[in-house]
Amino acid sequence: MKSTISFNNRTTNHQSFVLVGIPGMQERNSWMAFPLCLLYLLTLFGNFTILFVIKREQSLHEPMYLFLSILACSDLGLSLTTMPTMLGVYWFDAREISFTGCIVQMFFIHLFQWTESGILVAMAFDRLIAIQNPLRYTLLLPNTVVGKIGLAILARGFCICFPAPFLIKRLPFCRSNVLSHSYCLHQDIVHLACADTTINTFYGLTVVICTLCLDVVIILVSYLLILKTVLSIASREERSRALNTCVSHVCAILIFYVPMIGASAVHRIGRHLSLLVHMMMANIYIAVPPLLNPIVYSVKTQQIRQRILKMFQQTKIRS
Repeated sequence: MKSTISFNNRTTNHQSFVLVGIPGMQERNSWMAFPLCLLYLLTLFGNFTILFVIKREQSLHEPMYLFLSILACSDLGLSLTTMPTMLGVYWFDAREISFTGCIVQMFFIHLFQWTESGILVAMAFDRLIAIQNPLRYTLLLPNTVVGKIGLAILARGFCICFPAPFLIKRLPFCRSNVLSHSYCLHQDIVHLACADTTINTFYGLTVVICTLCLDVVIILVSYLLILKTVLSIASREERSRALNTCVSHVCAILIFYVPMIGASAVHRIGRHLSLLVHMMMANIYIAVPPLLNPIVYSVKTQQIRQRILKMFQQTKIRS
């Protein structure tokens, strides 16, 4: 393991970090390899299918489905960023990652996570407009506006994550270079530093308050306004139809935020728990949302479901 040692201050600047699989049972990592590989393939298949169907069907070129395609791109980005190192750890026992590679992976993981959070906020706003102003829905949210919102969300995620690599690179590392997961996270790397990490901690707390908390508040306010609008509709059938258009989005919100909050809680206040619990929560937090989002939208959204079934029926007829 390469490292650069300074005898004056007795610090070691690691040139690489070590990723871990199943804590204390590295010889059983291969047991996780096949399920992870299957999960990875299903994630790619599901999200690419969503993108293909939305691109192919002109009737789906509406704000709701365009936001869904942006969500699928974010999920693909997160999967392509994390799954190669996870499969490398579990399948080939390739546990070493360079310092630079770790920082790059950390940047893109957090970039896609905060981008996805922003997309969920935009989708809540989309549902609010669709229910409050159904006749002017496409006029208020034309495709050009959706594209600009998507770029703004990506730019916000980039600005949030931009300081992280520089805050990490300034730190000396004189402790173990073994990380807690099979991928790199900001807080995980910071714990290995042997210097004052107050700035990093303050940065992380600020990001959580200004993004996660703010996004959740905006989503809650949007749904309170949605409920107020729905309850004012006289027809019970119309109320039910309006709420049904939000089911998929609510599921996506729970799929994204519940594992994130759970993993964060385990990381901060559950240090007495088994390392296996930390490993499982970390893998669920990263791998499950990109897998479940296309499944939820395929099952719960009638238009998507019908187009997918139609596509497979046509493929079957041709074969």
